[in-house]
Amino acid sequence: MSTCASVSRDLDEPFSGTAATATTWLLLEQPGPWGVKALTSSHLDPALGRALETAAEGTGVRIALIRRPGRHADLGTPTARQVYVAHTVPGNVWLHAATVRDPWRLLDLDFAALGRGDHRSAGTALGARPHAGDPLALVCTNGKRDRCCALLGRPLAAALAASGVEGAWEVTHLGGHRFSPTLLVLPYGYAYGRVEAPAVKEILRGVQEARIVLEGCRGSSAWERPAQAAELAVRTAARERTADALTVVRTDGAAPRWEVTVAHADGRHWRVVVAQGASLPPRQESCGASVLGSPARMDVVAVRELTPAALAS
Repeated sequence: MSTCASVSRDLDEPFSGTAATATTWLLLEQPGPWGVKALTSSHLDPALGRALETAAEGTGVRIALIRRPGRHADLGTPTARQVYVAHTVPGNVWLHAATVRDPWRLLDLDFAALGRGDHRSAGTALGARPHAGDPLALVCTNGKRDRCCALLGRPLAAALAASGVEGAWEVTHLGGHRFSPTLLVLPYGYAYGRVEAPAVKEILRGVQEARIVLEGCRGSSAWERPAQAAELAVRTAARERTADALTVVRTDGAAPRWEVTVAHADGRHWRVVVAQGASLPPRQESCGASVLGSPARMDVVAVRELTPAALAS
């Protein structure tokens, strides 16, 4: 029986420009089962979930629940929960961690400041400090959103944990079920699709070396989707793998065509033309979809390095 992930794989649907967008990620540990909208359909107080959704709206902060890989029986309210806050914009990338007993304390965070990359409220409200451990490998496993995330994501998360990947967590939602198993790596915020355990270990090794692995990469959550595709195209053209080397400085235009300006830390600039197309033939975009769809795709039309004169004009 086909699934949205098997159809996407068979059609070789491209990854680039399909990552979730968030300048900052806020992750709260919540064991037990998760529903479709996990912040309000899990064992987290739904009133808190709704309040967090409201607080984060329009700030660039994306909230997700996490749990350690394994069985998810209801073990009661945890006495302490792990919290991570990560900012993913190059030049100000950071990952802070805290342990909280009362998750309502998350409402004391300054969400707008976190979205801008100011971590001070995480320290003040939660006692968060820079994360000193391994990079985080977040695997989407929420089968209530799409069965592919459970069927493909949970075995991957379990394999990572069993092989000693200390930063392995299950996460509620990363978007793009059809690319399952999907992965988000923090602190840099790059997302991956159709990943297997050996590839994840190479990706994490790269993060520890401040290096980005491009194979299977969907883009950086720091950018909107046209800019994700543009940044990856420049990385490929310039053979640039250093994590903080590139920044998207400008995006002009609107769907279905954009011009994205990407800057290198060494002063070089590129202009990338990105066009939005439709992935054909129509297919299930998720296993729960009742109709066939044609997912939007970001096609890079041109990559041009700018001369100083062109940059000044």
